[in-house]
Amino acid sequence: MLDQATRPTDDDKSPPRPLAALLREGRPLVMGVLNVTPDSFSDGGRYLDPDHAIAQAKRLVAEGADIIDVGAESTRPYGGAAPVSAEEEIARLTPVLPAVAALGVPVSIDTMKAEVAGVALDMGATILNDVWGLQRDPAMAKLAALRRVPIVVMHNRDGADPAIDILADIDAFFARTLEIAAQAGISRENIVLDPGIGFGKTPEQSIATLAALPRFSRFGLPLLVGASRKRFIASVSPAPPDKRLGGSLAAHLLATLDGAAIVRVHDVAETVQALKIAQAIRNKAIRNPSIRSFR
Repeated sequence: MLDQATRPTDDDKSPPRPLAALLREGRPLVMGVLNVTPDSFSDGGRYLDPDHAIAQAKRLVAEGADIIDVGAESTRPYGGAAPVSAEEEIARLTPVLPAVAALGVPVSIDTMKAEVAGVALDMGATILNDVWGLQRDPAMAKLAALRRVPIVVMHNRDGADPAIDILADIDAFFARTLEIAAQAGISRENIVLDPGIGFGKTPEQSIATLAALPRFSRFGLPLLVGASRKRFIASVSPAPPDKRLGGSLAAHLLATLDGAAIVRVHDVAETVQALKIAQAIRNKAIRNPSIRSFR
């Protein structure tokens, strides 16, 4: 990650590095969450004010975020969020997104609406993040193909069903998403897969999905894992969302060992530190195999 001294200043308007270039560095990337919403499950309302949102984005960049993921509609994994019109989403994004895009790191737009995604790209976003994996708004695939931008496609369901084989469901969902992407003309090098921890899954299914993460390497695409503060953590160690840092770090560290290329987090500084320490320990073990064996 860029050292603080080399990070772009507010006056540096050079474009951010493409996601593909960051992925080629071969280290896990940290995507910082910025919810410009009143009702997100973890920090709803905290950054609805544009000045607060921009200040938080600057903080995330300073803490080492490689990507800022901006969302203006709550996609609460466990339901209960009020639907938001495209007009309202755009109104929330307009005073925030251009300033965030000027900070020098790639910005992804977290939306399920192609109309919102297109406006966000015009305002400086360079990555699409579709929590319905191209299977909710038919125009999303066309937009991604036309604009030739990276897109994160997430597995989702309308509701959790403890009776199903969740891993088989994710496999089938991804296969369908990739078929849609191919038909639309989206380059495979622009696709990132997200198994959707917490979305349409019971806590037990979320844990099973994380445990089986290497399974999804069969698709040959980068994987994104967003386990930050999710309910499955509390199912093992009861705590409210803002007290789930330890569980979030554990899940994301294991995910990166199992192949996750990107982790989407609320707590950027702590995650960056954890990843650096884990890498330092791994490097020592690799250079000195007699010390101990390492996975």
